[in-house]
Amino acid sequence: MKLAKRLDAVKPSPTLAITAKAKELKAKGVDVVGFGAGEPDFDTPKAIKAAAAKAMDEGFTKYTPTNGIPELREAIAAKIAQQHGLSYKASEVLVSVGGKHALYNLFQALLNPGDEVVIFAPYWVSYADMVRLAEGVPVIVQTRHQDGFEPTAADIKKAITPRTRAVIVNSPSNPTGAVFGRATLQHIVHEVRGKEILVVTDDIYDRLIYRGKFENVLTLEPELRPQVAIVNGVSKTYSMTGWRIGWTAGPQDLISAMQKLQDNSTSNPTSIAQKAALAALTLPLEDEVERMRKIFDERRQHIVKRLNAIEGIKAFDPGGAFYVFPYIGDLLKRKAPGQSEPLGTDDRFIAHLLDVHKVAAVPGSAFGAPGYMRLSFAISMEQIDKGVDRIAEMAKSLK
Repeated sequence: MKLAKRLDAVKPSPTLAITAKAKELKAKGVDVVGFGAGEPDFDTPKAIKAAAAKAMDEGFTKYTPTNGIPELREAIAAKIAQQHGLSYKASEVLVSVGGKHALYNLFQALLNPGDEVVIFAPYWVSYADMVRLAEGVPVIVQTRHQDGFEPTAADIKKAITPRTRAVIVNSPSNPTGAVFGRATLQHIVHEVRGKEILVVTDDIYDRLIYRGKFENVLTLEPELRPQVAIVNGVSKTYSMTGWRIGWTAGPQDLISAMQKLQDNSTSNPTSIAQKAALAALTLPLEDEVERMRKIFDERRQHIVKRLNAIEGIKAFDPGGAFYVFPYIGDLLKRKAPGQSEPLGTDDRFIAHLLDVHKVAAVPGSAFGAPGYMRLSFAISMEQIDKGVDRIAEMAKSLK
Protein backbone atom coordinates (compact mmCIF):
# COMPACT_ATOMS: atom_id res chain seq x y z
CA MET A 1 0.00 0.00 0.00
CA LYS A 2 1.25 3.48 -0.85
CA LEU A 3 1.62 5.52 2.35
CA ALA A 4 2.09 9.19 3.17
CA LYS A 5 5.60 10.47 2.43
CA ARG A 6 5.54 12.68 5.53
CA LEU A 7 6.24 9.56 7.59
CA ASP A 8 9.45 8.70 5.73
CA ALA A 9 11.61 10.92 7.93
CA VAL A 10 10.03 9.75 11.19
CA LYS A 11 11.56 6.91 13.18
CA PRO A 12 9.81 4.76 15.79
CA SER A 13 10.41 5.96 19.34
CA PRO A 14 13.61 4.27 20.59
CA THR A 15 12.59 4.67 24.22
CA LEU A 16 9.30 2.88 23.64
CA ALA A 17 11.07 0.20 21.59
CA ILE A 18 13.66 -0.47 24.30
CA THR A 19 11.01 -0.59 27.02
CA ALA A 20 8.86 -2.97 24.95
CA LYS A 21 11.82 -5.30 24.32
CA ALA A 22 12.73 -5.33 28.01
CA LYS A 23 9.14 -6.17 28.96
CA GLU A 24 9.06 -8.93 26.36
CA LEU A 25 12.21 -10.51 27.82
CA LYS A 26 10.83 -10.21 31.36
CA ALA A 27 7.62 -11.92 30.26
CA LYS A 28 9.78 -14.85 29.10
CA GLY A 29 11.37 -15.08 32.54
CA VAL A 30 14.61 -13.27 31.72
CA ASP A 31 16.00 -11.18 34.60
CA VAL A 32 16.30 -7.80 32.87
CA VAL A 33 17.02 -4.50 34.61
CA GLY A 34 15.09 -1.81 32.74
CA PHE A 35 16.54 1.70 32.81
CA GLY A 36 14.55 2.73 29.74
CA ALA A 37 11.17 3.83 31.06
CA GLY A 38 10.35 7.54 31.18
CA GLU A 39 7.75 7.27 33.91
CA PRO A 40 7.72 7.25 37.72
CA ASP A 41 7.61 3.82 39.32
CA PHE A 42 5.22 4.99 42.07
CA ASP A 43 1.50 4.31 42.01
CA THR A 44 -0.87 7.19 41.36
CA PRO A 45 -1.88 8.67 44.77
CA LYS A 46 -5.02 7.07 46.20
CA ALA A 47 -6.96 10.35 46.42
CA ILE A 48 -6.57 10.85 42.66
CA LYS A 49 -7.77 7.34 41.88
CA ALA A 50 -10.70 7.85 44.25
CA ALA A 51 -11.71 10.98 42.32
CA ALA A 52 -11.74 8.98 39.09
CA ALA A 53 -13.82 6.22 40.69
CA LYS A 54 -16.27 8.81 42.02
CA ALA A 55 -16.58 10.31 38.52
CA MET A 56 -17.43 6.90 37.09
CA ASP A 57 -19.92 6.16 39.85
CA GLU A 58 -21.63 9.47 39.15
CA GLY A 59 -21.86 8.74 35.43
CA PHE A 60 -19.28 11.28 34.29
CA THR A 61 -18.44 9.14 31.29
CA LYS A 62 -19.69 11.21 28.36
CA TYR A 63 -18.16 13.74 25.97
CA THR A 64 -16.81 16.95 27.45
CA PRO A 65 -15.84 20.19 25.70
CA THR A 66 -12.92 19.58 23.36
CA ASN A 67 -10.65 21.94 25.29
CA GLY A 68 -11.37 20.27 28.64
CA ILE A 69 -13.89 20.75 31.43
CA PRO A 70 -13.99 24.38 32.63
CA GLU A 71 -13.05 23.57 36.22
CA LEU A 72 -9.88 21.77 35.10
CA ARG A 73 -8.84 24.63 32.84
CA GLU A 74 -9.46 27.05 35.71
CA ALA A 75 -7.35 24.88 38.04
CA ILE A 76 -4.51 24.89 35.50
CA ALA A 77 -4.73 28.67 35.20
CA ALA A 78 -4.65 28.92 39.01
CA LYS A 79 -1.56 26.69 39.12
CA ILE A 80 0.23 28.93 36.63
CA ALA A 81 -0.80 32.05 38.57
CA GLN A 82 0.57 30.55 41.77
CA GLN A 83 3.82 29.42 40.13
CA HIS A 84 4.54 32.36 37.82
CA GLY A 85 2.29 35.17 39.04
CA LEU A 86 0.69 35.29 35.59
CA SER A 87 -3.01 35.55 34.90
CA TYR A 88 -4.42 33.21 32.23
CA LYS A 89 -8.08 32.91 31.32
CA ALA A 90 -9.55 29.41 31.14
CA SER A 91 -10.07 30.08 27.40
CA GLU A 92 -6.28 30.43 27.03
CA VAL A 93 -5.78 26.85 28.26
CA LEU A 94 -6.22 23.71 26.14
CA VAL A 95 -6.33 20.29 27.80
CA SER A 96 -4.99 17.52 25.56
CA VAL A 97 -4.36 13.78 25.62
CA GLY A 98 -1.01 14.09 27.41
CA GLY A 99 1.89 16.51 27.01
CA LYS A 100 3.00 14.81 23.80
CA HIS A 101 -0.39 15.47 22.22
CA ALA A 102 -0.20 19.11 23.34
CA LEU A 103 3.15 19.55 21.60
CA TYR A 104 1.98 17.79 18.45
CA ASN A 105 -1.07 20.05 18.23
CA LEU A 106 1.10 23.10 18.84
CA PHE A 107 3.49 22.45 15.96
CA GLN A 108 0.66 21.51 13.60
CA ALA A 109 -1.10 24.78 14.42
CA LEU A 110 2.03 26.97 14.34
CA LEU A 111 4.27 25.84 11.50
CA ASN A 112 4.18 26.30 7.74
CA PRO A 113 6.47 24.42 5.35
CA GLY A 114 10.09 25.47 5.84
CA ASP A 115 9.57 27.17 9.21
CA GLU A 116 12.43 26.50 11.62
CA VAL A 117 12.31 25.34 15.22
CA VAL A 118 15.40 25.60 17.42
CA ILE A 119 15.98 22.45 19.48
CA PHE A 120 18.80 22.08 22.01
CA ALA A 121 20.55 18.70 21.92
CA PRO A 122 20.49 16.35 23.71
CA TYR A 123 16.73 16.59 23.15
CA TRP A 124 13.61 14.54 23.86
CA VAL A 125 13.29 12.08 20.99
CA SER A 126 9.91 13.31 19.68
CA TYR A 127 10.64 17.02 19.25
CA ALA A 128 12.41 16.82 15.89
CA ASP A 129 9.95 14.31 14.41
CA MET A 130 6.96 16.39 15.51
CA VAL A 131 8.45 19.40 13.75
CA ARG A 132 9.06 17.36 10.59
CA LEU A 133 5.49 16.03 10.64
CA ALA A 134 4.33 19.66 10.63
CA GLU A 135 6.62 20.25 7.59
CA GLY A 136 8.95 22.36 9.69
CA VAL A 137 12.74 22.21 9.89
CA PRO A 138 14.45 21.21 13.16
CA VAL A 139 17.53 23.35 13.83
CA ILE A 140 19.65 21.33 16.23
CA VAL A 141 21.95 23.21 18.61
CA GLN A 142 24.52 20.95 20.24
CA THR A 143 25.28 21.56 23.91
CA ARG A 144 28.24 20.17 25.82
CA HIS A 145 28.73 18.09 28.94
CA GLN A 146 31.34 20.56 30.21
CA ASP A 147 28.79 23.41 29.90
CA GLY A 148 26.20 21.51 31.91
CA PHE A 149 24.32 20.78 28.68
CA GLU A 150 23.30 24.44 28.45
CA PRO A 151 23.65 26.36 25.16
CA THR A 152 25.96 29.36 25.07
CA ALA A 153 24.85 32.85 24.08
CA ALA A 154 26.74 32.42 20.79
CA ASP A 155 25.01 29.07 20.13
CA ILE A 156 21.58 30.63 20.60
CA LYS A 157 22.31 33.72 18.52
CA LYS A 158 23.69 31.65 15.62
CA ALA A 159 20.61 29.38 15.55
CA ILE A 160 18.08 32.21 15.16
CA THR A 161 17.29 33.10 11.53
CA PRO A 162 14.48 34.93 9.71
CA ARG A 163 12.80 31.50 9.31
CA THR A 164 12.76 30.75 13.07
CA ARG A 165 9.22 30.34 14.39
CA ALA A 166 9.87 28.64 17.72
CA VAL A 167 12.50 27.74 20.31
CA ILE A 168 11.93 24.73 22.58
CA VAL A 169 13.12 24.97 26.18
CA ASN A 170 12.90 21.73 28.18
CA SER A 171 14.26 22.39 31.65
CA PRO A 172 14.68 20.13 33.57
CA SER A 173 15.66 18.17 30.51
CA ASN A 174 14.86 14.77 29.19
CA PRO A 175 17.38 13.11 28.69
CA THR A 176 20.12 14.95 30.62
CA GLY A 177 18.32 16.25 33.70
CA ALA A 178 20.02 19.60 33.05
CA VAL A 179 18.36 22.70 34.49
CA PHE A 180 18.89 25.90 32.52
CA GLY A 181 20.32 28.71 34.62
CA ARG A 182 19.10 32.30 34.62
CA ALA A 183 21.87 33.43 32.29
CA THR A 184 20.88 30.87 29.63
CA LEU A 185 17.19 31.74 29.90
CA GLN A 186 18.07 35.44 29.62
CA HIS A 187 20.08 34.79 26.44
CA ILE A 188 17.03 33.08 24.91
CA VAL A 189 14.76 35.96 25.93
CA HIS A 190 17.20 38.47 24.44
CA GLU A 191 17.26 36.71 21.06
CA VAL A 192 13.48 36.26 20.68
CA ARG A 193 12.07 39.39 22.29
CA GLY A 194 9.89 41.38 19.87
CA LYS A 195 10.19 38.83 17.05
CA GLU A 196 7.62 36.45 15.55
CA ILE A 197 9.18 33.62 17.56
CA LEU A 198 7.35 31.48 20.10
CA VAL A 199 9.17 30.05 23.12
CA VAL A 200 7.74 26.60 23.82
CA THR A 201 8.57 25.93 27.45
CA ASP A 202 8.09 22.22 28.13
CA ASP A 203 7.79 22.22 31.93
CA ILE A 204 6.74 18.61 32.44
CA TYR A 205 9.48 18.01 35.05
CA ASP A 206 8.98 21.32 36.88
CA ARG A 207 8.30 19.65 40.25
CA LEU A 208 11.33 17.36 40.06
CA ILE A 209 14.12 19.79 40.99
CA TYR A 210 17.02 18.78 43.24
CA ARG A 211 19.00 22.01 43.49
CA GLY A 212 17.51 25.50 43.67
CA LYS A 213 14.00 26.20 42.38
CA PHE A 214 12.20 25.88 39.06
CA GLU A 215 12.40 28.81 36.66
CA ASN A 216 11.45 29.36 33.05
CA VAL A 217 11.54 32.34 30.67
CA LEU A 218 8.37 33.81 32.19
CA THR A 219 9.92 33.76 35.66
CA LEU A 220 12.54 36.16 34.30
CA GLU A 221 10.46 38.12 31.80
CA PRO A 222 6.69 38.08 32.51
CA GLU A 223 6.16 40.61 29.71
CA LEU A 224 7.25 37.92 27.22
CA ARG A 225 3.90 36.21 27.85
CA PRO A 226 2.50 36.88 24.31
CA GLN A 227 5.46 34.92 22.90
CA VAL A 228 5.35 31.94 25.24
CA ALA A 229 3.43 28.65 25.25
CA ILE A 230 3.60 26.68 28.50
CA VAL A 231 3.24 22.91 28.05
CA ASN A 232 2.81 20.71 31.09
CA GLY A 233 0.77 17.84 32.48
CA VAL A 234 0.13 15.57 35.44
CA SER A 235 2.14 12.56 34.27
CA LYS A 236 5.49 13.03 36.02
CA THR A 237 4.54 15.05 39.12
CA TYR A 238 1.65 12.81 40.17
CA SER A 239 2.78 9.52 38.58
CA MET A 240 -0.12 9.63 36.13
CA THR A 241 1.55 8.73 32.82
CA GLY A 242 -1.24 6.39 31.70
CA TRP A 243 -4.02 8.87 32.47
CA ARG A 244 -2.93 10.96 29.46
CA ILE A 245 -3.68 14.52 30.56
CA GLY A 246 -1.50 17.42 29.43
CA TRP A 247 -2.15 21.04 28.59
CA THR A 248 -0.98 24.18 26.84
CA ALA A 249 -1.40 27.74 28.09
CA GLY A 250 -0.59 30.51 25.67
CA PRO A 251 -1.75 33.27 23.32
CA GLN A 252 -5.46 33.02 22.52
CA ASP A 253 -4.99 32.75 18.74
CA LEU A 254 -2.60 29.81 19.15
CA ILE A 255 -4.83 28.04 21.66
CA SER A 256 -7.88 28.52 19.42
CA ALA A 257 -5.99 27.09 16.44
CA MET A 258 -4.85 24.10 18.49
CA GLN A 259 -8.40 23.51 19.67
CA LYS A 260 -9.64 23.58 16.05
CA LEU A 261 -7.15 20.82 15.28
CA GLN A 262 -8.18 18.84 18.35
CA ASP A 263 -11.86 19.28 17.41
CA ASN A 264 -11.09 17.26 14.29
CA SER A 265 -8.74 14.65 15.76
CA THR A 266 -9.32 13.40 19.30
CA SER A 267 -12.05 15.76 20.51
CA ASN A 268 -11.95 15.82 24.32
CA PRO A 269 -9.47 14.02 26.58
CA THR A 270 -10.98 11.17 28.61
CA SER A 271 -13.66 12.51 30.93
CA ILE A 272 -12.71 10.54 34.03
CA ALA A 273 -9.01 11.28 33.53
CA GLN A 274 -9.87 14.99 33.55
CA LYS A 275 -11.59 14.57 36.92
CA ALA A 276 -8.51 12.74 38.20
CA ALA A 277 -6.27 15.56 36.97
CA LEU A 278 -8.54 18.10 38.65
CA ALA A 279 -8.09 16.23 41.92
CA ALA A 280 -4.31 16.18 41.43
CA LEU A 281 -4.23 19.96 41.05
CA THR A 282 -6.70 20.88 43.78
CA LEU A 283 -6.33 18.33 46.59
CA PRO A 284 -3.63 18.75 49.31
CA LEU A 285 -1.07 16.35 47.82
CA GLU A 286 2.12 18.36 48.43
CA ASP A 287 3.45 15.87 50.99
CA GLU A 288 2.94 13.00 48.53
CA VAL A 289 4.67 14.89 45.72
CA GLU A 290 7.57 15.85 48.00
CA ARG A 291 7.95 12.25 49.20
CA MET A 292 8.38 11.06 45.61
CA ARG A 293 10.82 13.89 44.84
CA LYS A 294 13.00 13.02 47.84
CA ILE A 295 13.16 9.36 46.86
CA PHE A 296 14.19 10.35 43.33
CA ASP A 297 16.84 12.63 44.80
CA GLU A 298 18.31 9.80 46.89
CA ARG A 299 18.44 7.58 43.82
CA ARG A 300 20.01 10.38 41.77
CA GLN A 301 22.89 10.84 44.17
CA HIS A 302 23.42 7.10 44.46
CA ILE A 303 23.44 6.25 40.75
CA VAL A 304 25.69 9.18 39.80
CA LYS A 305 28.23 8.18 42.45
CA ARG A 306 28.18 4.54 41.38
CA LEU A 307 28.47 5.28 37.65
CA ASN A 308 31.37 7.66 38.14
CA ALA A 309 33.21 4.88 39.98
CA ILE A 310 33.25 2.80 36.76
CA GLU A 311 36.40 3.26 34.67
CA GLY A 312 35.46 4.68 31.26
CA ILE A 313 32.16 6.28 32.30
CA LYS A 314 31.56 9.95 33.15
CA ALA A 315 28.15 10.78 34.59
CA PHE A 316 26.75 14.31 34.61
CA ASP A 317 24.94 15.11 37.87
CA PRO A 318 21.36 16.05 36.87
CA GLY A 319 19.63 18.96 38.56
CA GLY A 320 16.15 17.66 37.81
CA ALA A 321 13.92 15.01 36.18
CA PHE A 322 14.76 11.33 36.80
CA TYR A 323 17.44 10.56 34.22
CA VAL A 324 21.21 10.32 34.22
CA PHE A 325 23.04 10.72 30.92
CA PRO A 326 26.58 9.28 31.24
CA TYR A 327 29.28 9.64 28.60
CA ILE A 328 30.46 6.22 27.33
CA GLY A 329 32.57 7.37 24.36
CA ASP A 330 35.79 5.92 25.77
CA LEU A 331 34.21 2.47 26.10
CA LEU A 332 33.08 2.54 22.46
CA LYS A 333 36.74 2.37 21.41
CA ARG A 334 37.03 -1.07 22.99
CA LYS A 335 36.07 -4.55 21.83
CA ALA A 336 33.54 -6.86 23.40
CA PRO A 337 34.72 -10.43 24.12
CA GLY A 338 34.84 -12.48 20.94
CA GLN A 339 34.57 -9.45 18.64
CA SER A 340 37.32 -8.35 16.27
CA GLU A 341 36.23 -4.71 15.99
CA PRO A 342 35.54 -2.04 18.62
CA LEU A 343 31.92 -1.45 19.55
CA GLY A 344 32.13 1.88 17.74
CA THR A 345 28.61 3.25 18.37
CA ASP A 346 26.33 3.72 21.33
CA ASP A 347 23.66 1.67 19.52
CA ARG A 348 25.98 -1.35 19.45
CA PHE A 349 26.95 -0.74 23.07
CA ILE A 350 23.29 -0.70 24.14
CA ALA A 351 22.48 -3.80 22.08
CA HIS A 352 25.37 -5.71 23.70
CA LEU A 353 24.38 -4.46 27.14
CA LEU A 354 20.87 -5.86 26.72
CA ASP A 355 21.71 -9.07 24.85
CA VAL A 356 24.61 -10.18 27.04
CA HIS A 357 24.27 -8.36 30.36
CA LYS A 358 20.47 -8.04 30.46
CA VAL A 359 20.32 -4.29 31.07
CA ALA A 360 17.98 -2.07 29.04
CA ALA A 361 19.04 1.54 28.43
CA VAL A 362 18.58 4.03 25.58
CA PRO A 363 21.46 5.12 23.30
CA GLY A 364 22.44 8.77 23.33
CA SER A 365 22.19 8.98 19.54
CA ALA A 366 18.39 8.71 19.91
CA PHE A 367 18.56 12.10 21.65
CA GLY A 368 20.98 13.67 19.18
CA ALA A 369 24.01 12.92 21.36
CA PRO A 370 26.12 9.96 20.15
CA GLY A 371 28.50 8.55 22.71
CA TYR A 372 26.10 8.72 25.65
CA MET A 373 23.33 6.58 27.11
CA ARG A 374 20.24 7.48 29.10
CA LEU A 375 19.39 5.65 32.29
CA SER A 376 16.15 6.33 34.13
CA PHE A 377 16.40 6.12 37.91
CA ALA A 378 12.63 5.74 38.23
CA ILE A 379 13.25 2.20 39.51
CA SER A 380 14.02 0.82 42.94
CA MET A 381 17.42 1.25 44.59
CA GLU A 382 17.84 -2.53 44.48
CA GLN A 383 17.31 -2.55 40.71
CA ILE A 384 19.66 0.42 40.29
CA ASP A 385 22.43 -1.44 42.09
CA LYS A 386 21.83 -4.65 40.15
CA GLY A 387 21.86 -2.76 36.84
CA VAL A 388 24.96 -0.70 37.62
CA ASP A 389 26.77 -3.85 38.75
CA ARG A 390 26.06 -5.35 35.33
CA ILE A 391 27.17 -2.20 33.52
CA ALA A 392 30.42 -2.33 35.53
CA GLU A 393 30.86 -5.98 34.53
CA MET A 394 30.44 -5.09 30.87
CA ALA A 395 32.86 -2.16 31.10
CA LYS A 396 35.43 -4.42 32.74
CA SER A 397 34.99 -7.08 30.04
CA LEU A 398 35.77 -4.70 27.17
CA LYS A 399 39.31 -4.92 25.80
